[in-house]
Order: sequence, then structure tokens, then C-alpha cells
Amino acid sequence: MIARYTRPKMGAVWSDENKYRMWLAVECAASDTLAEDGIVPVEAAKAIRERGAIDVQRIQEIEAEVKHDVIAFTTAVAEKVGPEARWLHYGLTSNDVVDTAQALQVKAASEILTGGLSRLAEILEKRALEFKHTPTIGRTHGIHAEPTTFGLKLLNWYAETRRNIVRFEAAAEGMRVGKLSGAVGTFGHLQPAHEERICAKLGLEAAPVATQVIQRDRHAHYISTLAIIVSTLDKIATEIRHLQRTEVREAEEFFSEKQKGSSAMPHKRNPITSEQISGLARVVRANAQAAYEDIPLWHERDISHSSVERVIFPDSTILTDYLLEKTANLIENLLVYPARMQKNLESTGGLIFSGQLLLDLAESGMAREEAYRLVQAHAMRAWREELNFRDLIAHDAAITSRLSPEKLAESFDLDRQLKNVDAIFDRVLGKSQS
Repeated sequence: MIARYTRPKMGAVWSDENKYRMWLAVECAASDTLAEDGIVPVEAAKAIRERGAIDVQRIQEIEAEVKHDVIAFTTAVAEKVGPEARWLHYGLTSNDVVDTAQALQVKAASEILTGGLSRLAEILEKRALEFKHTPTIGRTHGIHAEPTTFGLKLLNWYAETRRNIVRFEAAAEGMRVGKLSGAVGTFGHLQPAHEERICAKLGLEAAPVATQVIQRDRHAHYISTLAIIVSTLDKIATEIRHLQRTEVREAEEFFSEKQKGSSAMPHKRNPITSEQISGLARVVRANAQAAYEDIPLWHERDISHSSVERVIFPDSTILTDYLLEKTANLIENLLVYPARMQKNLESTGGLIFSGQLLLDLAESGMAREEAYRLVQAHAMRAWREELNFRDLIAHDAAITSRLSPEKLAESFDLDRQLKNVDAIFDRVLGKSQS
């Protein structure tokens, strides 16, 4: 049983209120650490921690005049703290606060995304096991190829999601760093030990080396990992869109009693959720390109990345969170039609067993080239004249002289084709699967 999932609000992570709270958390950790070493008076650090408060409207009023967000922030906080505020922001540059606080926001966002990824993996595993032995046609180039199972299709998505979890853990860990090394990263006013202790108070690691900013390869890795995740979701959605086509109809999105698919055609049941997933995935992939462009900055820092990140980090994390939820719900409530799968699988009159027949003829002693020519000739006739391939084979003396009725039945045996499904599940899920 999969527990009900209550999704935290990703938008709150990127609100102005929360951003300034993270900035204040960095300032408090810095003043507390410096007070421990006697650099900042203990009473000043206490005043900053206890009286420092966020007033978003006041910060915005000041920023409108000074045109500098961090100065507006420190000015507004200083108004709350009082005279001890002269020790606020001591030894720091703006990006010591901004980059370190952004790491805290990304850390919070990553916890939400980790929950969404885990939920999707659980649902995919559950439904893969449900349809483990449900036969369906496997398609290559969109054309019937050989039999597979619907469970294997879902298992593939599960395994990819597990890889995405590993990728995301690495990307999130790469973003769990702060820096308080000053205007060009040389610790002109603080010591490396101060940075390490401040970061530790915040649950972060200290960036081993930085300029005025944490280097943006970390950020590009993070956003590009989100792009890979949503591309997996797009892959799932694209397949479901195909399966829901009228000519296929092996699976489809849940359609409620009151739902409507078209303003003009009452019969329509459109894959709107899958199309939303495919469409919005494009936005996150586009954001990855912007993140790559943020890596090269002038000298020790310019500001060209800042405005970009104010868009791509909230947008990419919010969209990825949303698409994870959409995809998890899509799979959990997916309507699956095994009878239609069986009908489609049988629709070509046994053509999908041509590969096995080829091997069996070769095993009987027939030259592979001759066996291929013989089987393909019947296959092409079956396609062209809409005949039953198995019937054509059964009436060819060149084949029946080599393969007995029992052996020929084995060539067209569905279970023979799917005999290793359990082994594949064991490799992915382990032998303890229920």
C-alpha cells in the first residue's frame, strides 16, 4: 500500500519572504560565529538574532530607492535591530549572503523533489508488478516487433527513475555549499575557518574555492539534472499518448464522469495530462541551456547570471515538482486494457514470431540466408494480402518438412518469448519482490 502523499508547497521556497528569511539566517550564523571568536560583540550577535526580522514591504520600499537588494535588506533589518546593527553583515559581501542563502533554498527544494521522485518510483514499481506478466506487443519504429509485457514497459520507467534519483542526489549535494570568502574569494576580512563554521551551522559545506560567487557549474549540473528528470516524464507521457490513440487503445488516462474532452465532439477522451507533461518538460530543458550560459562570468564575477537564476531556479523546481506529481497520478490511475493488448498482439496473424521461426529453421539445418528468404516471402505476402502468416507457414512444405507440428507450435509460443520476464524483474527489483 502506497501512503497518501501530501505535497509540500514548492512555491513557498522561492517566495520573497522565504528568501529574506534565508538571508537573515546566514547573517545570524555569521554574527554568532564571529561573536564566538570575539570579533563581533556577543550582545550584538544576540540582538541580530533576536530582534532581526523580515518586513518584505519595507525592503522593497528601500530597494526602490537604493537599487540594491542586499543593501535594502540590511537597512530594513538594521531598523529592527537598533544600534547593534553596525555589526550586521560584518566582513561579508552581498554574494556571501545571496549564494549561501540560495543553497538553503535549493536544499529545501531538493527535499521536496526527492519526495516526488520517491513517490513516482513506488507507483511505477507497484504497477510494474501488477502487469508483470500481461503480454503486449513490443514496437520498434512504431511497428510491431516481438512480444513483451506491459509490466516490463513500466519496469523500464521505474529503473530510469531510480537512476534519476541517484543523479539528483549527486546534483543536490553539489549545490549544498556556501561561501563567505569575500569580494573576490580571498578571505580578505574573515578566515576560512569562519566560513566552515558558519556553513556548518546552516547545514552546508564550505565551497573549497570561490570568487565572489559559488561557481556556476554546480548550478548548471543541478538544472540539467532536472531537465533529464522531466525528459523521463516526457518519455512516459509520450508513450501513454501513443497507447491512448484510438487505433491502439491499450491504455489511457483516467477520465472522470464529468470530464469533457472537446467542445465540439462529445466522444473525445484526450490525453491532456500527458500532453501537459510533454509541453512543460520543454520549458525545463530550455532552462538548462540558460544555466549553461551562466557558467562563464567576467573575471571574478559579473551579474549576468543573477537575473537568469531568479527565473530558472523557481521555474525549474516548481515545474519539476508539478510534473512529478502529474506523472505519479497519471500512472497510479492509468486505465490498462489487457484484452486490447492481446487483440493487437494477435492482429498480424503471427508475424511477430518471424524471428523465432527464422532461428528454428536455422537450427533445423537450413541455411540462414535461405530461411530468411523463405520466412520474409511469407511475411510480405501476409502484409500485402492481409493473410494469416501462421497459416501460410503451415502450408509450406519446405518448412513443415523440417519442423514438426509440435516444433512449429513452439515457434509461435508466446510463453517461450516471455520466459525471462521474471529474471529481468529479479535483476531490477531483486528476488525479494512481492
